Amino acid sequence: MNMSIQDKVVVITGASSGIGAATAVMLAKHGAKVMLGARRTERLEALVRNIQHLGGKGAYYSVDVTRLDQVQGLVQAAMDEFGRVDAIFNNAGIMPNSSMSDLRIDEWNAMIDVNLKGVLHGIVAVMPIFKAQKSGHIITTSSVAGLKHYVGSGVYGATKFAVRNAMEVVRMESAQEGTNIRTTTLFPAAIDTELIHHIGEAATADRMKTFYKAHSISPDAVAACVRFALEQPEDVDISEMTIYPTSQA
Repeated sequence: MNMSIQDKVVVITGASSGIGAATAVMLAKHGAKVMLGARRTERLEALVRNIQHLGGKGAYYSVDVTRLDQVQGLVQAAMDEFGRVDAIFNNAGIMPNSSMSDLRIDEWNAMIDVNLKGVLHGIVAVMPIFKAQKSGHIITTSSVAGLKHYVGSGVYGATKFAVRNAMEVVRMESAQEGTNIRTTTLFPAAIDTELIHHIGEAATADRMKTFYKAHSISPDAVAACVRFALEQPEDVDISEMTIYPTSQA
């Protein structure tokens, strides 16, 4: 039987748009208390107002996930505001895809900093809390590019493969240590978000925009998966979920 997410405190990074914003609204509508983190605070402020208008509970904190101290500050803000943390959704990510031979090293490093280190910072920020309370849920957005290989996604995919490994090892070690920390790794395919608008290489950008226009689905689909994972009984771990549009091969 599914459990309620009523009054669960969920920290969300990358919450100002796309999957993060959709998840914040969906969870709040079903009774969760959400602490939203991102760099664009004006969007976070508007999102919190909307959540409160709908009768939900939310707050926000400015955060750059490449900074461990700021991610720790986000989690502490949730503790200060709501008195506990039950889950973190590591959702911040960037996807400036390009051909490996273009050697866009600055973009490679940015993806490593946000997509991989940002997730590790989220894990670090909640781990002491979750170990102490012997419960907690770490949810992370990977990508179908973390499951198989795509032209133009050499470094992006590498960060997402790495995230999958880190999350599964957290789950395995928690089982051995008896800390009851659940992990859920999400592998979205073409989702209608801002990711594709930051691709600098023209040929890759055009190809991705055409593909997404034909196939992408609402971020609400991913939000529903987050809700499903959170609703499970404490002894059930939905460790991985892949989300495809039905039209995407």
